[in-house]
Amino acid sequence: MNAALLDRITIESGKCGGKPCIRNMRIRVSDLLEMLGEGVSMEEILTDFPDLEREDILASLQFAARRSDIVRLAA
Repeated sequence: MNAALLDRITIESGKCGGKPCIRNMRIRVSDLLEMLGEGVSMEEILTDFPDLEREDILASLQFAARRSDIVRLAA
C-alpha cells in the first residue's frame, strides 16, 4: 500500500462527526466509497467535486482496504 496516499485522509473531532475526510475538507471517505459502490465513475466524481484529485479517491480505497483487513481470533 502507498502510505503517501493515506496521508490524504484526515480525522478531526470537530469536523464531520470525527469521520475520516479527504485533506481536511468536508468530503467524507464514506461518501466517496458509497458513490463508487453505486457505480459513479471516478471521472464523474472528479467533475462533481473539482477540489478532489484522483489520488484522493485512491486514498479512500486504500483506507477502506486497511480498515477491512481485521484479524479475528477464533475462540
